[in-house]
Amino acid sequence: MARGQTRDRLADLKREITIAGGGLAGLSLAAALRLHEVPVTVLEAGNYPRHRVCGEFISGVSGETLAALGIAGLFEDARRHRSLGWFESGRLIHRDHFTDPALGISRYLLDARIRDHVESLGGAVKTETRARPEPRDGFVWTAGRRPRTGQWLGLKAHVRNLPMTADLEMHAGANGYTGLAGVEDGWTNVCGLFRIDRSLPASGADLLPAYLTAGGNQKLAAALRDGEWRAGSFSAVAGFELGRQTPLPGLLALGDAESMIPPFTGNGMSMAFQAAECAVGPLVAWSRGGQSWQDAANSVRTAVRRKFKRRLAAAALLHPVLLNACGRTLLQNLAAARMLPFQPMLSLIR
Repeated sequence: MARGQTRDRLADLKREITIAGGGLAGLSLAAALRLHEVPVTVLEAGNYPRHRVCGEFISGVSGETLAALGIAGLFEDARRHRSLGWFESGRLIHRDHFTDPALGISRYLLDARIRDHVESLGGAVKTETRARPEPRDGFVWTAGRRPRTGQWLGLKAHVRNLPMTADLEMHAGANGYTGLAGVEDGWTNVCGLFRIDRSLPASGADLLPAYLTAGGNQKLAAALRDGEWRAGSFSAVAGFELGRQTPLPGLLALGDAESMIPPFTGNGMSMAFQAAECAVGPLVAWSRGGQSWQDAANSVRTAVRRKFKRRLAAAALLHPVLLNACGRTLLQNLAAARMLPFQPMLSLIR
């Protein structure tokens, strides 16, 4: 073989990237890398389809980002949500809207859909395969939060026949808040974040209405008890803290493994996609031999931190207000006076 041909063949050989974690950040990153013909293997500890604690609506991500990841076509049948209702202990205090509609789709459907897409592009997705967060070249950690002591409990279920006055609803209470968002097949995703209260006499799926009742949302709790629950949809997660996650030296982490924005923002799913978009260019360059792994990883970390710095800081300031009696009273008074700055607040966390 001529020397020039050998050089050309070596240039075509791309280094493989292994992604530990088959959630939104990991799968969308894998799909985007396959568009650049980068060899990719995703290691997922669980299986598909599966229910996850998640708000299950996408707000604040551009069509350009979804297109760059090669997954825009997967949302054509997603629900479009425009109207918002904000409730305080069962009382509607504010109505508003999204200029750009939020996309409503369950993780049960979406994760499996992106997995199939990655495989159709030639990527490998290995389920029931647990990885360890060991820093090494070509290894990306997107396996979500690392278990740690925390004060928060996330609960989620799909329920039918819930009375709703808006496409998206947020129900604040003394112990947390709960979001309602329509997904496919007439189901409503009910997802709440609560301060852990071990004194509540409830377990399993009964925890969701029990926490709502304890926080002053008795009407919503009663509607849940009367609704039709989707079999297997109840999910719970605990043992986490919000904000920037503690990094492991040398490990390139994305998605919830890098930062967890408070769920009231409705921006967690969007951040997963945006983080994946930040990573594509440097990882493609490393795969093609254009830069070292350390340089590529540093470029990704810098881009992600710059992308999310403002919204994480704003969310960290606003989140305690929603869970503080004085803060909640202030929000109610502003809403009553038609002075609640919802759109400016929304812009800070997007």
